[in-house]
Amino acid sequence: WLVAVYRMKPVPADPVSNGLKLGEWSNQHDCVLVKLLPGEYHVASGGEGIITVLGSCVSACVRDPNSGYGGMNHFMLPTGEESASVHSDSGLATRFGLIAMENLIDDIAALGCDVRNLEAKVFGGANVLNMPQSEIGRKNIRFVREFLSDRKLNVLAEDLGGEHPRKVIYRPSTGKVMVRKLRALQKNVVSHQESRFRKTLTLKESGQRETVRRFKTQRGEL
Repeated sequence: WLVAVYRMKPVPADPVSNGLKLGEWSNQHDCVLVKLLPGEYHVASGGEGIITVLGSCVSACVRDPNSGYGGMNHFMLPTGEESASVHSDSGLATRFGLIAMENLIDDIAALGCDVRNLEAKVFGGANVLNMPQSEIGRKNIRFVREFLSDRKLNVLAEDLGGEHPRKVIYRPSTGKVMVRKLRALQKNVVSHQESRFRKTLTLKESGQRETVRRFKTQRGEL
């Protein structure tokens, strides 16, 4: 089975994010599974599950227990000056935790859910990158904990940090989460993928800054 699942806020297609998410039927889990890549999020209201693989990235699983509506995001970086400058580009902005969290909660609320009732489970933030950026996981963890505390969301569970990537499957309709630690070769694959995605992010940001610089130059502002 293949089921087309749209985000609440579609974004322009690019190498990382697609405006259309395809969910595929899983006999093992007896539901449609929607796969998330870094910088994506999905809100489920039809009983589908959401699956992703995390290294230093973090995912927040948020739901309304009264309706069973909820969703999951997958963000790469906590926040920063760049997130404000690219806010108009949803496909780029949702790679940042602040915007990924706000969009996820806003879309759940748009389904009629009371934000005061939302509950959360968070995962990821592993140290899988053997480079100076390995602090990214720790920064992501600190950000998501502070965000959830500030928003006073009820945090039911967390599995954060460590050295191993995680495969996460979330069923918003029930709140059930299945987590499996990935080891050895799988760790290297996840680390490589995250590095590649971050390079894509850096290139897009550089291109946007250059576009702004040229525009200002043409207007005589520089």
